[in-house]
Amino acid sequence: MSLNTVKHNYKTTKIQREALHGHKSYLIWFTGLSGSGKSTLANLVETALHKKGISTYILDGDNIRQGINKDLSFAPQDRSENIRRIAEISNLMLEAGVVTLAAFVSPYINDREGVKHIVGADNFIEIYVNTSLEECERRDVKGLYKKARKGEIKNMTGVSSPYEAPINPDLVVLTEGQSVEKNVDQILKLLSQKINLNNE
Repeated sequence: MSLNTVKHNYKTTKIQREALHGHKSYLIWFTGLSGSGKSTLANLVETALHKKGISTYILDGDNIRQGINKDLSFAPQDRSENIRRIAEISNLMLEAGVVTLAAFVSPYINDREGVKHIVGADNFIEIYVNTSLEECERRDVKGLYKKARKGEIKNMTGVSSPYEAPINPDLVVLTEGQSVEKNVDQILKLLSQKINLNNE
């Protein structure tokens, strides 16, 4: 922390903000390879939560890298800084009482543990979108794997850079052989243990 800054404690608290929203705030962290289905699932889950009156916001890897993190590369140290900044943004969203859905490859266990430390373990829900590299390459929606195999992209997770799968995630979602509707239902079932989803 800079010696020239002082943290301000505001009169309106996180608990009061959560009360205004009518629910507790959580960070729902989707991790998995590029093309695994993280953003698709986060989008559908947010839609379902929104319909139930839950205040939500999505933080997505591509969108963040077009803005606040556009100065960062995909080198390991920049990947870690990317996730650290996202964790700090997420923490602000949680302080505002908003359920935040974050969809990021976030390939390193230490980085994801860092996120959990910043927002608090009780506020962190880790969802591992476990899709095989072969299936992700088959989908290759952005054409990144094809470019990586040609050597046009460096530090491509799963090809030239490692992905460290979660050891004990809150939920493992399998997108191969299961419908996206079933995947979403699994996630909502987990969230219903923490958030009241009965408000239509």
